[in-house]
Parts: sequence; structure tokens; C-alpha cells
Amino acid sequence: MEIYLDNAASTIVREEAIEAATRAMREQYGNPSSSHYMGRRAASELARARESVAGALGASPGEVFFTSGGTESCNWAVFGAAEAQARKGRHLITSAIEHDAVLEPVKKLERSGWEATYLQPDSEGRVSVADFASALREDTVFASVMMVNNETGAVNPIGGYADAIRRRGLGTILHTDAVQGLCKIPFTAKTLGADLVTVSAHKIHGPKGVGALFIKAGTKLPPFILGGGHESGLRSGTEAIPAVAAFGEAARLGRLEREEKASHARAIREHIIHRLNEELPGAVLIGGGDSPFILSLSLPGHKSEVLMNYLEGDGICVSKSSACKKGSRSRVLEAMKLRSAVIDGALRVSFSGYNTLDEASCFVSSLIRASETLLKAY
Repeated sequence: MEIYLDNAASTIVREEAIEAATRAMREQYGNPSSSHYMGRRAASELARARESVAGALGASPGEVFFTSGGTESCNWAVFGAAEAQARKGRHLITSAIEHDAVLEPVKKLERSGWEATYLQPDSEGRVSVADFASALREDTVFASVMMVNNETGAVNPIGGYADAIRRRGLGTILHTDAVQGLCKIPFTAKTLGADLVTVSAHKIHGPKGVGALFIKAGTKLPPFILGGGHESGLRSGTEAIPAVAAFGEAARLGRLEREEKASHARAIREHIIHRLNEELPGAVLIGGGDSPFILSLSLPGHKSEVLMNYLEGDGICVSKSSACKKGSRSRVLEAMKLRSAVIDGALRVSFSGYNTLDEASCFVSSLIRASETLLKAY
């Protein structure tokens, strides 16, 4: 038995995306910057993918810039906005529940003289608009708060933050990490209000190693990688056409299937919650459950690593927090001020359209056996 319930870390690459990448490697192998017909073929493939990702974002193709993934896009957003705005102020806002791809660049800016305000989440894992608005200052030139938290599934009110900035008449550049939101949570870049939006392919059944940064028309960012002037001069380096083509196809289909897949994921999530409430009342559900694709839960009195090992013995893959933390204690759950026992026994279960109700049932049954077996061992 093999049951994969760690889709917030990465998803299976769908066959259509694999076919798009394979076609690009076999047929569009020219350099998209070359002027001959093979180069034009590759450039056409690049343009199609950009249109597809832009369509999934609700943006124009000219606002989408391909990168190596979510981490690069977040780094570019933080460092680029800081460089562009440094003369206007040196205060920025972020949250305590961000991915390290945002937090580590912010910390680096702090070491060079910037001042950062770290907003705390409420008990449901969300950062309130009131707290964001209160943190705004005349010298706040950049703010970054993630759309969907990768550990709890909490969805933050990005539009509310944008409104708060507008009401104050500030020129603050607003960024959101929407890696867990693209093709999963209904939004468009135009209505969201953010100036910069990070997305990644491998969270939507595309390949690893490719992502994009939405840069709202009129938002000025300096080039992030210098060289031959690719991506409109903002991110040099020959585009990885096979990966980009696969990203485009995953985004195109993900946009079409979003409501269906979200409904499917919600049914799986609710099935697990119902069985836990009935058969494992000691389980604690964490967060408000905004995203249907992520379920954060805990078995206080147990250790996450031990539970994960037991589940893996049954062929079931889950995680305890962000995959990038590599075993560290979840600072997201700490920021939510949860009890130590809850944090230590926390698991993140995350779904995709490829999961089934039978798999969900197997997970709950295995978790119940783990709880009973491990209690006896204690």
C-alpha cells in the first residue's frame, strides 16, 4: 500500500505536464532568444506557458516572470522591493508564520539596518487586518504576508491588507506567497490587490524547479539575476522551456479543475474529521480549516516523529510541518500559542485531486492503531 498525503510539500506530476515537458525537450529544444525558426518555436512554447500561468493568476502575460521556484520568487520580492524602496523608508511588515523563503531574506535586511514588524497569528492561524493596519507606518515600504499557510491551511485576508494600505495613502509594496493558493483557493491577482505574488509549479502537479513571480503592472523591481536580459530584462538566464511548458499545462488544467478538485479535497478532509471525532476523540484539530487541501491535527501525548514513522510503516506519507524545516519544531504552531503537547504531537495531512476516500479511511485507521499501540508501549 502506498498512500501519499503530503501534497503541501509537493504533488505528483500529472501526465499532461509530463507530456508537455517531453514534447518541449524533443521538439522545442531551440533557445527562445534565437531568431531562427527553432528559436521561434521555443519562444512560442514559452509564450503559451506564460499565458496559461497568467490565466490561472487572473493576470496579463506581461506581469508573469518565470523563476526557479517559490523560494527564488519570494527572495526576489523581498530583496527587490527593498532595493527599489530604500530611499522612501526602511520599515517592513511580515508575519511570524511565513515560509523561510520570506523570513530569511527579511532577517538579512534587518542585519543591514532595516526594521521589521512580525505580526502574530490568532488562535486560528490568521493575521488580522486590524493588526496589519496598526503596524503600518509612513516609512513602511514593503509588506509580505502569505495567502495560505502551508502548515495549517489558514487563509489570510490579503485584499484587506491592500485596502488598509490604500486607505493610508501609502506606497507600500504588498507581496503574498500564494504557493498554496494557486489553482486551489479562488482569487485573481487583479482583485487581490497585491503588487507581487509568488507561485510554484510543484504544488499544482507540475515539476519542481520552476515557479513565477507576478509583478503588477507599474510596480518597479530591479533585475534579480543579471545577464542576457531574459524575462524582459528582470531575470536573466535561458528559460527552462520543458519545465515552463509543464508548469503552463499544469496551471491551465488546474484553473479549469479548481472547483471540482477543491470540492473533492473538502470531502476527503471532512471524512477524516468525522472519523476522528467519532473514533479518536483525543485528536485535536488545529486552525480554522480554511483550505480544503490541508488538515493540521495533533495527538497530544505522542511525538510527531513517532506517529509519522508508524504511519510510514503502513505506507502512508504525512509530515509534521513544512518539509523545508527538516525536523525542526514548528514555529508556526508556536506563534499560534498552542500547548507544547499539541505542537509536539502535530501532523500535517494534505490532499490533492488524486487522493481517495478509501485512502483517507486507511489513514485514520492507521492513526488509531498508532495511538493504541504507542500508548501500550509507553
